[in-house]
Amino acid sequence: MVERIYHIGPHRYEATSIDAGLHVVATPIGNLGDITIRALNVLAAADYILCEDTRVTSRLLERYGIRNTMKPYHEHNAEKVRPAIIAALHEGKSFALVSDAGVPLVSDPGYRLVQSCIAEGLVVTGVPGASAVLTALALSGLPTDCFTFIGFLPQKSKARIDILTAFKKVPSTLIAFESPHRIIDALADVTTALGERPVAMARELTKLHEEVLRGTAAEVREILQARESVKGEICLVIAPPQDERVEISNDEISDAIDAALIEHAPSKAANLVAKALGLTKDEIYARILKLKGQSE
Repeated sequence: MVERIYHIGPHRYEATSIDAGLHVVATPIGNLGDITIRALNVLAAADYILCEDTRVTSRLLERYGIRNTMKPYHEHNAEKVRPAIIAALHEGKSFALVSDAGVPLVSDPGYRLVQSCIAEGLVVTGVPGASAVLTALALSGLPTDCFTFIGFLPQKSKARIDILTAFKKVPSTLIAFESPHRIIDALADVTTALGERPVAMARELTKLHEEVLRGTAAEVREILQARESVKGEICLVIAPPQDERVEISNDEISDAIDAALIEHAPSKAANLVAKALGLTKDEIYARILKLKGQSE
């Protein structure tokens, strides 16, 4: 029989029983101290814990002395194991659903399980906690009254630019996840698609090497380019469009052109920069031709 207990430091606590149903439990995004007491109780009391990666969750459980049955639930096995989970929930079992970090269902397959539970009339409840999205927003220094989370940016430059351009006129702060291996290229695409908006790059949040870089996309990109490598999980926060058009300097236009030419032919680059900055394609293309003539 599983012993329903958890520890906080030297203190031992017996978990109180929880209702049958699916409990969506937020876990720390880095610092294991950022777990709530209610989350610890649910993890100890649930019949099963559904994990994105049992190896990651086991470290959290070990930290707090929790011994419980973990079952993998991720994008590769979700369709196969979901029916058994639903059946067990109908039998009165309780499940705690966790992701590797933060709030489940944010860029993971958990939402399909929640949808199934709702369709079946099963209980679904949330245990809130740490969120990389909200933490990055709070530390960004950018407007927080309205924001839009756009998930992981696409891997390819063209797809990234297309997504960013689609959100160009949305009057809210934008928040995206990005890989450390692509962040420099992604910042170039932000400049191409959105111009010189302020951004904040939040890296390794709540961990030992937490860092938030603020400035325009081009400025943050320049800082990162000077490093041998970029490591850690990244949230990119992008300011909303300004209410009034600000005159664009020659340097800003040049930076946007330089960033666009990294990935695109002159004609395509001119089109992208013109759309991003609200200028004519002919004007930008003429500047590119002049620039190329000077470099030859």
